[in-house]
Amino acid sequence: MKLPRPRKRLGRVDKGGYVMQMFPKTVEMFLVNGAAEGLIIAEMRNWNGKAFKLHRRDVSGCDEDELSAVGVYFLFGQATKSGDPCVYIGESEDVKTRLLQHISDAAKEQFDWNTAVCFFGKDLNKASVRYLEDRLVKIAHDAGRYEVMTQKTFKKMTLKRSDVCAMDEFIFNIKILIRALGYDVLAELEKRGAKTVYFTCTGSGAKAKGYPTKDGFVVLKGSVVSDHLVNCFKSRRSANFNKRVELEGSGTIVDRVFTRDYTFTSPSGASSVVLGRPSNGYDDWRTNGKQKLADFRE
Repeated sequence: MKLPRPRKRLGRVDKGGYVMQMFPKTVEMFLVNGAAEGLIIAEMRNWNGKAFKLHRRDVSGCDEDELSAVGVYFLFGQATKSGDPCVYIGESEDVKTRLLQHISDAAKEQFDWNTAVCFFGKDLNKASVRYLEDRLVKIAHDAGRYEVMTQKTFKKMTLKRSDVCAMDEFIFNIKILIRALGYDVLAELEKRGAKTVYFTCTGSGAKAKGYPTKDGFVVLKGSVVSDHLVNCFKSRRSANFNKRVELEGSGTIVDRVFTRDYTFTSPSGASSVVLGRPSNGYDDWRTNGKQKLADFRE
């Protein structure tokens, strides 16, 4: 008798060299008020963790007891200085009280948030959520999708080895749920590989290098932007002009040089910021052989 072939499991190799098996997941979302813009409680089958997503205006009136438990939380909004999308990641033994404190201290903070996503679990305590906060902040920094506003974390929490493993699994499930709720804050950007094709953009003193990804277009650290902005670019106050001003204000561009890799949502947005003028990125990003990005669209 011919036996059925075992179902193939998806997997990836983590930083320790271990293959992490990826099994199908069931995510359940409960719209408490019957509306997607209201309180959402998200859970995964066979996991005791739980996520609450709610708008800032609904925090004070939320009467869910679990919101006042120990947990970690994400505040999503806009950085005051740069105007870029930002996230604040924190922990508390009473999350609701901590969120209300953020609201009352709004004038002192360097960001304006509108949505909170909070995570709770039956086995969480003060030590474990401090561990979670530190790890989640590092993951968000490495991902580079949001400006991370958290300044300090407890970096040397001592947990038993078994507790560390349990919290790492908790983080793995947080990544799944927060992505399902619409936020890619913990999702790694596409990495460069041996087959990555690089493009350059030059002109008006600019010399930038980058590559396209499914997320947009990455301009690499060390790229140099133009030494001036054309008048029509400045006068129209376009989104790309504002983006260049924001990147210079936030320290991503210092003395005309990119201080870190930065992902733009489109090749044209990237080339416009680099050249200081309106630009079609599919024409202005070219390989060393001078082939246009347009030739690589497929």
